[in-house]
Amino acid sequence: MTLAEILASLFPDGHAVTVADGLIGGAGPLGDAPPGDARLAVIGIDGATPLGIEGACHLAGRVLDVVRAGGATPILVLIDSDSQRMSRRDELLGLNEYLAHLAKALLLADAQGHPTIGLLYGHSAAGAFIATALATRVLVALPGAHPSVMDLPSVARVTKLSLEKLEAMARSTSVFAPGLDNMIQAGAVQAVLDPARPLGPQIAALVAAGSAGDTRDALGLERGGRPLAHAIAARVVREATGA
Repeated sequence: MTLAEILASLFPDGHAVTVADGLIGGAGPLGDAPPGDARLAVIGIDGATPLGIEGACHLAGRVLDVVRAGGATPILVLIDSDSQRMSRRDELLGLNEYLAHLAKALLLADAQGHPTIGLLYGHSAAGAFIATALATRVLVALPGAHPSVMDLPSVARVTKLSLEKLEAMARSTSVFAPGLDNMIQAGAVQAVLDPARPLGPQIAALVAAGSAGDTRDALGLERGGRPLAHAIAARVVREATGA
């Protein structure tokens, strides 16, 4: 689905979501709520746009505006991005800090009672994927989405392992492999939405369902993609809290 199709399915009665320089921002009615009633704040990245310092700062500012306004407005993060912007300028200006600021803004919003839901509808990778999609409380996708933390040719350059060896490892280890199916098995993506049905009610149902915390490690265990993460995370919590 294109962004225009997604917005039409989310908000059949109209919305105030705009796109400028590949950055999405605005709001629309949530589910069956009247246009002036319950709202869904929307941010995101469109058109496989790389995420640089200006974009990360802009999106974080929109998230913080929602937090400052109070209430419990949910935030939907729509993602079709490239990786972080690969420029010497951005790196020298501290791109990693800007990406961390965006991720922390989303985590703050969630902690302040604003449900955060990521919706992958295209590509996303590396720092842009981590600072947007993986920083939301619940991450879902549409068929055809292709997320990755790092593609295998890049992993090969970093690890000095052959691409053939990495491809063989990826077939048996979902945590290691890019692609939507592997992200689902690892628990990073909770569900794939049905594009044949209106997206508004599907997102509203995710908001209403809420969550008792980050359940990705438990999903990964249940689906067989992360057999150890759940037990290790639980042990870390016990050791840290003395429980």
